Amino acid sequence: MKGGETKAQAKGTDDRLKTRGKKAGKKTKDPNKPKRPPSAFFVFLDGFRREFNEANPNNKSVGAVGKAAGAKWKSMSDEEKAPYVATAESKKSEYVKTMQKYNMKLANGTNTGDDDSDKSKSEVNDEEEGGSAEEEDDD
Repeated sequence: MKGGETKAQAKGTDDRLKTRGKKAGKKTKDPNKPKRPPSAFFVFLDGFRREFNEANPNNKSVGAVGKAAGAKWKSMSDEEKAPYVATAESKKSEYVKTMQKYNMKLANGTNTGDDDSDKSKSEVNDEEEGGSAEEEDDD
């Protein structure tokens, strides 16, 4: 053991390395779940990015656009930010409505995916053709 580590310290280090980056019980994302709405800054950033790239066609740095947008957003008054805030609020209200519909579908038990089960499409097709491969092997 190098550096005066005890066995317990060395073991603790190994345990942490094994679990690093792994979350126990992590849920898989539903691809049908509505995406969250953009904040007022991101609504502003969408238009600002186009203007900035037209004014600076040789700029290839994403960071430069972000820094310039952040500096301009901080310097803007509340009145100047108002249209972006209003747009963000309307998108948020739309998101709330779509999430309510999405949650109702989940609560009613309707599957939001294209398949009716967790089986792959090939397994479903095998069953429709007259049985699974296991049943054919028994003959």
